[in-house]
Amino acid sequence: MQSTSWETVIGLEIHVQLATESKIFSGASSRYGASPNEQACVIDLGLPGVLPVLNEAAVEMAIKFGLAIDAEINLLSIFDRKNYFYPDLPKGYQISQFETPIVGQGSITIDLEDGIQREVAITRAHLEEDAGKSIHDLFPGQTAIDLNRTGTPLLEIVSEPDMRSAEEASAYFRSIHALVKYLRICDGNLAEGSMRCDANVSVRPRGETAYGERTEIKNINSFRFVERAIELEVERQIEVLEAGGKINRETRLFDPDKDETRSMRGKEQSEDYRYFPDPDLLPLQISQQQIDRIRVTLPELPKQRRVRYVESLGLSDYDARWLSAEPDRAEFFDAVVAICDQPKLSANWVMGDLSAFLNRTELDWPNSPVTPQQLGHLISRLEDGTLSSKTAKTLFEALWNSGSGVAAPQSVDDLIGQLGLEQVSDDGQLTAIINQLIVEHPKQFDELKGGKTKMLGFFVGQVMKQTQGKANPQQVNEIIKAKLDA
Repeated sequence: MQSTSWETVIGLEIHVQLATESKIFSGASSRYGASPNEQACVIDLGLPGVLPVLNEAAVEMAIKFGLAIDAEINLLSIFDRKNYFYPDLPKGYQISQFETPIVGQGSITIDLEDGIQREVAITRAHLEEDAGKSIHDLFPGQTAIDLNRTGTPLLEIVSEPDMRSAEEASAYFRSIHALVKYLRICDGNLAEGSMRCDANVSVRPRGETAYGERTEIKNINSFRFVERAIELEVERQIEVLEAGGKINRETRLFDPDKDETRSMRGKEQSEDYRYFPDPDLLPLQISQQQIDRIRVTLPELPKQRRVRYVESLGLSDYDARWLSAEPDRAEFFDAVVAICDQPKLSANWVMGDLSAFLNRTELDWPNSPVTPQQLGHLISRLEDGTLSSKTAKTLFEALWNSGSGVAAPQSVDDLIGQLGLEQVSDDGQLTAIINQLIVEHPKQFDELKGGKTKMLGFFVGQVMKQTQGKANPQQVNEIIKAKLDA
C-alpha cells in the first residue's frame, strides 16, 4: 500500500514501430518473423561507402500522429547521431532526432476507470531507427545478436511527467495504442514488439514542487506490465527514502516472473550520447501544403467516435467507450448498424455473443466467421419478429459454424429456412396450444387466475417447449392475458 505522504511522478517514452513496408533509411523489409539477420542490409549495418535514404512514408505517418494530437509540426527538423556502444548497434550510433524533432508539443486525453478524464501533455515525437536485438537465453554462456530490427522505423513519443499513478500511466499507454491503430500507422502488436515503452518514475513528498530523482524502467510491452512495474518501483523508492537512503538515477528492468524491478546500468545523460547532426542526411523540410494534404486523410478518431455513439446513436457512455476502444471493433459495429439501423441491439450482440466467440477462439475482428452484414441481417430478423431471442442465438451459432468452414458463408434468410427457425406468430396455432395446456393444467391456471403471477411463466415455458422455442413470447403473453380477462 503506497504511503499517502508521497506523490508519484511518471512520464512515458513510447516507441511505436511505424507500419512501413521497408526500413526508415534502407529498402530492406521490416516484416516481422524472418530468420535471424536475414533482413539486415549493408545500409542497416553501416558498412563503408553506404548512404541512408529517408523513407517518405515514415515521415507522413509521423505528421499524421502529430496532427491527431493537435501538435506543432516542425517544417524543418534534423536527424542526429546518438553515439553509444552496444553489441546490437553495429554502426556505433543510432540515427535519431534530438533538438529539432518533426513533432512538437501536443496532448492527449485519457479516461480512467472512475470516469475521470485527464489531459497528458506530449513533449515531442521524433523519428528514429531501431537497434538490433540481443538474445541471452539461446546459447549457454553466450549472447546471440539478431540485426533484423536494425533500421526499423520508430516514432518515439515522449510525454511530460504529468501522470500521478500507475493506473494513469497504463491508461495513457492504452490511449496512444488505440490512437496509432486508428491512424493505421502501427499494427499495435505488443507481443511482437510493435509498441513498447520506457517509464520514468520518481516520488516526492506530497506538496513538494521539485521533482525527485528518477529511474527509467526499460522496454515494457504490456498494459498490465506497465502498471505493475511502476507500482513496484514506486514502493521500492519510498522504502529507500523512508529508510534514509537516496535514489540513484539508473536504468532498471521489470521482471514479471520475479515480480520486481532490478538495476541494469547507470542512466546516461543526453551529453553522454554526444549528439550531432548526421552528416549523411540533409535537414528534413516539409511544406504546409503537405501537412494540409495529410490532415484531410485523418480518420474519425477514438474520442470523436465515442461522442458520436453517445449523441447520435444513443448508446451509454460505457458501451461507447468499449466499442470505440479498438478501430477494427468500431468498424465492425458501424457496419452492423448500417445494415439493421438498431444501435443498441447491435451493441448488445457485438459486446456479448460475438465478442465471447472471438475471445474463445482467439480470433480478431476482421477474421470473424460471422460478417457484419450477417449479424446486421440477424438483428433485423429479430426486430421484425421472424426470430425469437432463442432462435436468434441458434442462428448465430449456425452462421459462425458455416463461416468457419471452407464453404462460402450462408445467408441469414437461407439458414432460417433450412433450420426451420422462423418464429411462430400464428394466432390460431398459438391459441390452440394454450387452450390444450389449460385443459391439461387446470390447477396451475386457477392459481394464475387467483393472482399467482409466476404461473404465467409456467405457461409461457410450456408453449416454448412445444414450439421448440419458436413461439413469439410477446404474443403468447397477450393470448394468455386475454384468456384471464375473459
